[in-house]
Amino acid sequence: MSTGYQIYNQDALHYLTFTIVDWVDIFTRKNYRDIIIDSLKYCINKKGLDVYGFVIMSNHVHIIARSRTGNLSDTVRDFKKYTANSILELIKTEPESRREWILHRFEWNAGRHQRNSTYLVWMHGSHAEEITTQPFFQQKLDYIHMNPVVAGWVEREEDYLYSSAKALYNNVETFFPLCLWYD
Repeated sequence: MSTGYQIYNQDALHYLTFTIVDWVDIFTRKNYRDIIIDSLKYCINKKGLDVYGFVIMSNHVHIIARSRTGNLSDTVRDFKKYTANSILELIKTEPESRREWILHRFEWNAGRHQRNSTYLVWMHGSHAEEITTQPFFQQKLDYIHMNPVVAGWVEREEDYLYSSAKALYNNVETFFPLCLWYD
């Protein structure tokens, strides 16, 4: 079922949200957040993804990104597939107090969709919104960076480690392009 939030222009800048099924708080653990960071770095270096902003929350990830190769949907699909498999592997092999419960949630959700055989980690879709103006870009970037503040995790957005805010505020290039707008 189409939600209307699809990637039609494959090389345009988009605001994307990737959400864990049942809003399971998987990213409360550092090892799962690190999978996201490592995968974003890989997509930037090997798949032509430009990331203009991001935040990893407890059960979802927001990014502003575009594809230099014109295949954003493919990159998003590969990102979600790789991170899902990596998260599942860690849940099964590393100490995880909620192992049975999390795997049950992922298994139950997979049973509701014909495309998934055993586990479903990410909700289908990415709630893609094409960004066509600088004010809309700034609104989404501000929203991304304020998420941890609104959640009460930090007082200042630049203090949250799993966000692009610190690098942007300090004008330090990390692994994403530091730009406020692109042409």
